[in-house]
Amino acid sequence: MYNANAFFKIKEPANEPVLGYAPGSPERGRLLAELERQAGQRIEIPVIVGGREVLTGDTFEVVMPHDHGHVLAVCHQAGEAEIRQAIAAALESKKEWENLPWVERASIALKAAELITTRYRYILNAATILGQSKNPHQAEIDSACELADFFRFNAFYMTEIYKEQPNSLPGTYNRVEYRPLEGFVFAVSPFNFTSIAGNLPTAPALMGNVVLWKPSSDAILSGYYMTQLFREAGFPDGVINFIPGSGRTIGGIVLPHPDLAGIHFTGSTGVFNTMWRTVAENIGTYKSYPRIVGETGGKNFVIAHPSADLESLNTALVRGAFEYQGQKCSAVSRAYIPRSLWPEIRRRLSETIMSIEVGDPRELHLFYNAVINEGSYDKIMSYIEQARNAREAEIIFGGRGDKSRGYFIEPTVILTRDPHFVTMTEEIFGPVLTAYVYEDDQYEEILHICDRTSPYALTGSIFSTERKPIQLAFEVLRHAAGNFYINDKPTGAVVGEQPFGGGRASGTNDKAGSMLNLLRWTSPRTIKETFCPPQDYRYPFMEREKPAPGFEEKGFFQLSDKKPKSKVR
Repeated sequence: MYNANAFFKIKEPANEPVLGYAPGSPERGRLLAELERQAGQRIEIPVIVGGREVLTGDTFEVVMPHDHGHVLAVCHQAGEAEIRQAIAAALESKKEWENLPWVERASIALKAAELITTRYRYILNAATILGQSKNPHQAEIDSACELADFFRFNAFYMTEIYKEQPNSLPGTYNRVEYRPLEGFVFAVSPFNFTSIAGNLPTAPALMGNVVLWKPSSDAILSGYYMTQLFREAGFPDGVINFIPGSGRTIGGIVLPHPDLAGIHFTGSTGVFNTMWRTVAENIGTYKSYPRIVGETGGKNFVIAHPSADLESLNTALVRGAFEYQGQKCSAVSRAYIPRSLWPEIRRRLSETIMSIEVGDPRELHLFYNAVINEGSYDKIMSYIEQARNAREAEIIFGGRGDKSRGYFIEPTVILTRDPHFVTMTEEIFGPVLTAYVYEDDQYEEILHICDRTSPYALTGSIFSTERKPIQLAFEVLRHAAGNFYINDKPTGAVVGEQPFGGGRASGTNDKAGSMLNLLRWTSPRTIKETFCPPQDYRYPFMEREKPAPGFEEKGFFQLSDKKPKSKVR
């Protein structure tokens, strides 16, 4: 520990370049070798509490979604004892961690980014491909590039926050200390992005907080390798505690705890609502009001104006709806297409979708792989069956599934005659796109329909080659999407470029990948130092003026004790 006589500066970083994994490239060879290594072993994943690995004996198998008979790991689940131990370990490590100079925390984050982009790049990418069924491009932009970007940009944003200081009048020195929260933060991460799973516990930790991290049971392999990364980067024992297990069990102990200081969550709206309700029911037990930060569901849209460019629109629909099997928070789920464009868009969609190959992501040329688990498969197929049996809808592409070996569902497009059909309103979280065809002269009306149809407000995009329709959409859809795109798919937000988050039922819109998110993990303390404090309570206005002739000024407590003489009329 040291106190340095310097103002340290972290330059604004550049985004991590995306490797291409083209045939014959060095990165392709290294990835294939790591895929073979990880697929050829079965590891044991412990609970990690205060830096100590705990084997509870209560285990579940970690399998490949595209080959669910292949077991990659056995994971131990945290029970009540381990959860309480994790809380104690976090609180025990808190004082030393929050007193560590901020530049030390920044150095840990920057080292983590370097480890990710060098030695851990292929470890995390392979774990994400095998355990979460991502193709190499989707894994690269997630578990390598975006994860590294989170660490580098968060370290930079931390310094920008700390630089924000108040003015001082002569004779005083005012400053603000951005304290960590009082207690621990509960981070709950999803399966679909390794980068989000890494950011949810480390963003609060970077700001001096201690964390209990519950990873998704469907992203345990990459999560476990991240714990090794955190340790090697320098996060002290107890600062981030890894507690895989049942959300009901963990939440039942963590959420009512008096030292709960915050929740950092990405997942379903229903789960987030339950957590918020539990906090509200226990509000009188906490030392301070917990910070609740969540990114939840979405029913993301594309609206095409009659002037839209057809090739760009087609590419955006296919990539936006079917990259990573539609399992992105931002995936396109509903599209509004003008009648004049529909015949050509339908033809192009047909040709494009027919060219998509489905299979094991270890075949690195494949665009499209499996959905995450059987429960997800069954839910998605149930929506497809509703459309198959509905009078107001028809399946025009795809619609078939097979879970005998892996959880595979064809890229599916539904055409509906009802803009409020169930697959236009409810989140599916899978490779299902529903299209509604509107009359060309009803463009403004369709903007309002889009705004009112869904409770969510995460992402959306407008396609037009004319500025007036774009401006109209910008105004009508002001609150319909936290991330709004013009002539682009509504997926692929980049740290430092498009801070991510939505409103309404899509979350608290605290914008991961920006200063706004990091500010939520601070509790500012204003400090005023007066160099020469006043020596007298009196103010200038209290100086007495010379009384006018014949007038004797008396203060309230200086009135005569003599009784006034009675007046006789």
